[in-house]
Amino acid sequence: MSEGRDSTIDDLQTPYAGLTPDTVLHAIESLGFVCDGRLLALNSYENRVYQVGLEDAEPLIAKFYRPGRWSDEAIGEEHQFSRELAEADIRMIAPMVLEDRTLHEFDGYRFALFPRRGGHAPELCDEGVLRYLGRVMGRLHAVGSAGRFAHRPALSPETAGHQPARWLLENQWIPPELERSFETLTGHLLEAVDEAWARAGEIRQLRLHGDCHPGNILWRDDQAHFVDLDDTLTGPAIQDLWMFLSGETAEQSQQIGWLVTEYRQFNHFDPRELHLVEPLRTLRIIQFNAWLARRWHDPAFPIAFPWFEERRHWESVIGQLQEQLSTLQEPPLVLPD
Repeated sequence: MSEGRDSTIDDLQTPYAGLTPDTVLHAIESLGFVCDGRLLALNSYENRVYQVGLEDAEPLIAKFYRPGRWSDEAIGEEHQFSRELAEADIRMIAPMVLEDRTLHEFDGYRFALFPRRGGHAPELCDEGVLRYLGRVMGRLHAVGSAGRFAHRPALSPETAGHQPARWLLENQWIPPELERSFETLTGHLLEAVDEAWARAGEIRQLRLHGDCHPGNILWRDDQAHFVDLDDTLTGPAIQDLWMFLSGETAEQSQQIGWLVTEYRQFNHFDPRELHLVEPLRTLRIIQFNAWLARRWHDPAFPIAFPWFEERRHWESVIGQLQEQLSTLQEPPLVLPD
């Protein structure tokens, strides 16, 4: 260690510096497995996820949690919820129970092991796929509504929009010549988001997947296998549905109709939640950019997202947000008759 080095700060700036291939393999073997040396890094940035080859057995998936992000209790709630879903015959790929626990520690890193499952992203333009996903999400939310989180966050315009927008401005991530435009635009946008949230009224809050985009669904044999509850939180049901929608307004109305018709076979859906579709899309744009900025000290991020610091990226973000401001002035989606 060099003189004067603050190891705590340095570890936060490079959280995975010590997670070498040997460390990963030794962590797996500390639970009694015999690795064959094959190690494949999978597409994950917030955490580190690997496919690990085993001697005389199917490979495992190992997820190493980002240090300092979640408490053990919050990770425990993620694992418990995933196991509740799996026990309800929802194809949630839950962590393995080893030595009477699902969260393990090795050399300062917390990790969990999962069985490997194959598949590809679902075809969301297909009516049958959307109807299937509507049924599954209705069942998933029925399980989600049967319990409560004590250590996971809750989704709101403040946490997902106002705070990230302020953070980007305060930490000078916006190019100076675009800063005023960004500040003015996000101010108008978040005012519109707050108004839409108020129009929706008191919406039921439940435990959600939280990040249910197609990349977190493995489609195989005409069935969906859900992965990655790392962002599970409390919020409105529509948060787990809106990312399945695409296309023009008429197309999205038809798609939400297919989803909700099937969803209602297993759970209640309040149509007032449709006021939140475009607000949630807006919050995701702001939150995504703040996430990249907050993680920029992690060496993996500049390599994976080299365009993030370029002026043209922020010009594109402002263009997206301007489109969202226009869309937020339009009536919300309606369910077909």
